[in-house]
Amino acid sequence: MITFFLICFVLGLVMSLLAVFTGLGRVHLGHIHFGHAHTHLHVHAKTPTHASANATISAINGFTLPAFLCWFGGAGYLLYRYSGFYSLLVIALATASGLLGAAMIYAVLFKFLIPRERVLSPEDTRMDGVIAEVSDEIRADGGIGEILFSQTGARRSAAARSESGIAIARGTEVVVLHYVRGVAYVSPLNELHSPVHDLNP
Repeated sequence: MITFFLICFVLGLVMSLLAVFTGLGRVHLGHIHFGHAHTHLHVHAKTPTHASANATISAINGFTLPAFLCWFGGAGYLLYRYSGFYSLLVIALATASGLLGAAMIYAVLFKFLIPRERVLSPEDTRMDGVIAEVSDEIRADGGIGEILFSQTGARRSAAARSESGIAIARGTEVVVLHYVRGVAYVSPLNELHSPVHDLNP
C-alpha cells in the first residue's frame, strides 16, 4: 500500500508540473475523442471581450486529476505509515483528502481566475488612432524612432516613422496614422489640431 500511495503522489506531482508548464491541463478528459485525436479547450468566449469557463469545464480535467492523485497519495502514505488506522479507513480518508485538493484547485482556477480572463479582440490591439509619446527622436526622411503608448492596460513601445518625413523631437505627442510591418507611421498631434486657414481672399 505504501508503494501504491507513493506512486500516486509522484504521478500526481509530475502531472501537475506538466499541466502548469506545458498547458496540458487545459485538456478535458471527458471530451477527448480518441478516434479523431481531437480535444476541446476549457475556455470559450461568452462575449468578444470576456472569457467564461463555467459552462464547459468538466470537473475532471488536466488540473484537478493530478491534484487528486497528489493529495490522495500524500495523505494515504502519511496515514498508512504513521496513523495505525485500518487500510479501508486510510483509503477513505486519503480519498477525501484527494477530493478536497481537487475541489480547491477547481474553485481557484475555474471559478475565480479563468472567468476573469479577457479575450482580446482585434479592436483592442488596433494601432490606427493610438495617441503616443515619442521616446526616441524620429529622424527626418524616413528615420526610425520609438514611441510609447498605453494599450490593453499596459505600457507598450513600437518603432515609428514620421508620416510627413519631418523630424519629430523626443517628448512630442503624436497620433498613429497607420501601422505597417511593425512600424507605426505617426504625425504630431498638434498638427492635426491646428486650425485650417481660409485661403480665399
